[in-house]
Amino acid sequence: MLRPGLTSKLSVLLACIGVLASGATGYYAYHANRTMLVNEAERSLLTSTELLGQRFAASIDDVGADALVLATMPSSAGVAQSDDGFGANAGRERLAQVYSSFMVHHHEYLQIRLITRQHYGLELIRFDRDADGLVRVEGSKLQEKGQFAYVFETLAFAPGRIYTSPISVNHEYGTHGAEGKPTLRLGTPIADANGNVVGVVVIDVDLAGMLKRLQSDLPSDYQVYLANEWGDFLVHPDASKTFGFDRGRRVLMQDSFPVTRPLFEQAHNEVLANGLARPKQAAGQVLAFVRRPFGGSEGTRFMVLGLAKPLDDVLSGAHLLGNQIIRMVLIFSGLAVLLAILFARAVTKPLQLLAHAATHLFAEHAMNTLPLKRTDEIGVLARCFDRLRREIKAQMDALHAKQRELVHLATHDVLTGLPNRMLFMQKLESAIEEAKLHDAGLAVLFVDLDRFKQINDQFGHSVGDKVLVAVARRLKQVLCAADVVARLGGDEFIVLIEGPRVAQAAPGIAARMMDALNETLLIDGHSMTVGASIGISQFPDDSGTAEELLLNADAAMYAAKSGGRCAYLRYQDVLEARRREQAEEVERAAFARTRASEGATQGRESEPTA
Repeated sequence: MLRPGLTSKLSVLLACIGVLASGATGYYAYHANRTMLVNEAERSLLTSTELLGQRFAASIDDVGADALVLATMPSSAGVAQSDDGFGANAGRERLAQVYSSFMVHHHEYLQIRLITRQHYGLELIRFDRDADGLVRVEGSKLQEKGQFAYVFETLAFAPGRIYTSPISVNHEYGTHGAEGKPTLRLGTPIADANGNVVGVVVIDVDLAGMLKRLQSDLPSDYQVYLANEWGDFLVHPDASKTFGFDRGRRVLMQDSFPVTRPLFEQAHNEVLANGLARPKQAAGQVLAFVRRPFGGSEGTRFMVLGLAKPLDDVLSGAHLLGNQIIRMVLIFSGLAVLLAILFARAVTKPLQLLAHAATHLFAEHAMNTLPLKRTDEIGVLARCFDRLRREIKAQMDALHAKQRELVHLATHDVLTGLPNRMLFMQKLESAIEEAKLHDAGLAVLFVDLDRFKQINDQFGHSVGDKVLVAVARRLKQVLCAADVVARLGGDEFIVLIEGPRVAQAAPGIAARMMDALNETLLIDGHSMTVGASIGISQFPDDSGTAEELLLNADAAMYAAKSGGRCAYLRYQDVLEARRREQAEEVERAAFARTRASEGATQGRESEPTA
């Protein structure tokens, strides 16, 4: 029998333990939740930043493609060679209509110009954008631009290359709405039939407008930062810090955010920072920065793009959880004191049960031992503990679901839902290993859409995206459930076929795919036919590795496309054609040597004897 006073001592001890335990649990849960929320926000920001950077680089590549389209039009070289910008010129007017159409469909284009090499780089066709719409500059208002780098450097390029200018503020005279705006210029040479460069096509792009369009689907509380390869801010939430070099005062990203310095030193491609771990560099924010090259292979231009989110927004859920934890700690503390006073003798066994459940938090058999059906304070404590366990488990399940979603995004094409190149190569390598074990074959079909570029240029990218989705759907309808179809990017798809007699089945499957893609599509009220060229490579006849199978199928596709669109061709047929060409060349060379030998013999016989 306990002595008087021991019960009170034990009650005080149990009460202190209960208060400390609940407080420590709440403190750990609160800080763990804060860390988890910040880490999740960093991952989300980094993903959004990378996607925004990819969109920006792709948009610049699209501008370069538009410039190439304009430069390679048949009448461009003729106008650049013979026109002087004055008087009537039918070719110039037809080109002007095309330039106007490009300006109408690309609102981020500030200027499109055709500049001749002659007349000191005179503008022959020029469209500007102002507040009221498009402005065509003609006659005496056309200017000589030969002294500008984007003209004389582009004139020195080989046909087909793209010049990408530094991003700067447009200070050229008479540029209408483009004056004073951050501008990126892309140019490409115009060549005549002999390959001589006779002029250039230059497109001025509104950097701010392009970024505004690309970030339209970002949350409103995200802040965007953009710097050039030297670190000068081109986009900043504080407009006074942008384009400081244009006002004689440079404001550098690596000075404002020292964590980004490795991006400019090519030490990293991405960095993260948050106000919890680095309060001096990311005060009150969560930041993600990525280094993204742009302008294709013409130089080493890159940009550093960053997104920021207020730390308070990220931790808003943690603040709510903190208030709930405080209330739960207070409740548990009160229960602990009450239980310690009233049930000092009987508290040992329930505490043992709770300790066992705490050490097996997610074990169902441990939860079954809790006295959940009791109506006293022990039962309340047990039910609260079980509810806390279920809440933590629900949060972990949600986190795992998010991780599975991110894995799916990393291995599948966002637009069509098809596997991407990485997942396809994994499946192809596994299929090759399986085929080696069972001495079986497989085929790789490389599908390239023939008229997708024209559709994209004529109807816009939104219709082009819907066409890609429709093509993916038709390919899956043609193929069996065991076949694999993936999107490599752009208008290129790849198909993996396994099973017996795959060598005989592959041409038939290719023919069915071509028939399906030659059927008319109805997109947003527009009727169009895509068509496709298909190359086929087979294992083990053509190669024993995944990369070579893909390259061989690509080569067969290009051979099919060069022989006429909407066709398919096996890699074996390509090799056979090459062997025939080589044999014919050897035969022609032997015939030429024979004829030469006969001619020499006849010459010696005809010489007079002494």
